[in-house]
Amino acid sequence: MNKNDLRVIKTKQGIHQALLKLLKNKPLTHIKVTELCKEAKINRGTFYFHYEEVGDVFKQFFEEIMLDLKDSYNEPYRHHNTIDIHTLDPKTVRIFHHIKKYEDFYKIVLSQDVSTQYYYMLFDEIRSNFMTDKNTSSLGDITPYFFSYTANAIIGLIIEWYRHDFRESVDDMNELFVGIMKMKM
Repeated sequence: MNKNDLRVIKTKQGIHQALLKLLKNKPLTHIKVTELCKEAKINRGTFYFHYEEVGDVFKQFFEEIMLDLKDSYNEPYRHHNTIDIHTLDPKTVRIFHHIKKYEDFYKIVLSQDVSTQYYYMLFDEIRSNFMTDKNTSSLGDITPYFFSYTANAIIGLIIEWYRHDFRESVDDMNELFVGIMKMKM
């Protein structure tokens, strides 16, 4: 079967949504194939056609989300190699659009009830996005610390937004982010 086949796409989306629903109540390591299949309304044969284990579902879903995060992070760079923070238009910031799109996933990842493993996976992905940033080439020995600092700053904003139950609009978060960046510089 072709991975672009609409049936495959819909089946995997259904499995991803079922996994999200189950992750709200239990850790990934306690989710069994049988209950995931039941939640997704598929049979075990369909599951095993696409995946070997439940962890593979999470890995694929996480990679999809992180690819979208990377695209969101890179959006302001689409037309420019470097960004001047003082002229950055909040409308070009797409990170918070991404978070809102995957709000259910982030509610799980940021929950105090889940393993910090999720936090570190998110941290590593955000940090790796900064590592490709052309604006940081002159930092020398402090570069890895700068990347970690910046990744945690972004995660801090996301956590605070999560604590507010994502009440603020995406546009409000973009304005807030750009305002903080201008204060920092």
